[in-house]
Amino acid sequence: MWVLSTNRAELHFFADPEDIKDGFAALSHVWDKEEQSFQDVRQIQDACAKDGTNPRDVVCEKIRQCCELAESHGYKWVWIDTCCIDKTSSAELSEAINLMFRYYSLALICYGYLRDIPSRAPIPEDGNPVRTPEFLLEDQRMHPSPMTICSSVWFTRGWTLQELIAPRFFLFLSSSWTVLGSRADFAWWVNFTTHIPERVLRLEASHTDYSIAQRMSWFGRRKTTRLEDEAYCLLGLFNIHMPTLYGEGRNAFRRLQEEIMKQSDDTTLFAWRLLGYGSDPNRDYLLSTCLLAPNPSVFVDSAEIVYIPSQSAQCPLRCATGPERRPYDIR
Repeated sequence: MWVLSTNRAELHFFADPEDIKDGFAALSHVWDKEEQSFQDVRQIQDACAKDGTNPRDVVCEKIRQCCELAESHGYKWVWIDTCCIDKTSSAELSEAINLMFRYYSLALICYGYLRDIPSRAPIPEDGNPVRTPEFLLEDQRMHPSPMTICSSVWFTRGWTLQELIAPRFFLFLSSSWTVLGSRADFAWWVNFTTHIPERVLRLEASHTDYSIAQRMSWFGRRKTTRLEDEAYCLLGLFNIHMPTLYGEGRNAFRRLQEEIMKQSDDTTLFAWRLLGYGSDPNRDYLLSTCLLAPNPSVFVDSAEIVYIPSQSAQCPLRCATGPERRPYDIR
């Protein structure tokens, strides 16, 4: 595992994240069109070694700001996915993707950088202050509203799902790297936006306490740049390890479901509905997937489907809402 030193933004390698004695911070963010890669940072590091310049003063603003913030919070190391993975090595990239959930879960803190959310709430035209929840601290009342924060594009990306769930402590940051609040502070609004249970967001329950269909539903209508990443970004959520094969398209999501079936008896894997594809030119292909879902978004309405191990003829799929827990029919 490669990490950056926060005082100099220099890359250092550790065989295992647990070997990092002082722990490390991690960054969760939406990639910009231009990001500095592993090779870029190494080149800067080598060049600075010759003239004595601190590489942190030369790297891009995102890396520098993240390093400075982590150092100010007492962390010596930080992991940033854009520059701490050598993506020219298919083996290293595949290993990192399979271990990414673990990386975030072992981080002592994760910063969620919301590049499209300002640090200060806009002043209304009438000049009246924006009403904010009473539980927020006084210095937080000038921040954007929780719903504004949850409207960030960060909440629409596939990879940020595991980055939100895995860390033990999570802070949301504004576009100017100001702390907006913690995951626990905004748990109600994040739940309203993503349907991820508040108990999971507050670390009162593990994501593994929820059925496969429920965990799939948290993906919602998130997007990924590559089709394969619809599956790869969910590996850690189901504790699955499998080779990454960019170019296979949505077959990656089929492979993910096949791996889940090998490890779990949870039949809510089949509790999905194909909606909104009436005019889709790929409808025939989607329907041909049979019991296996074509993509994670078809679980969007499965947030209340729980799994009860089958006893005799009892249906193991149950709906968690309503006055009575009734069998859930797969159609």
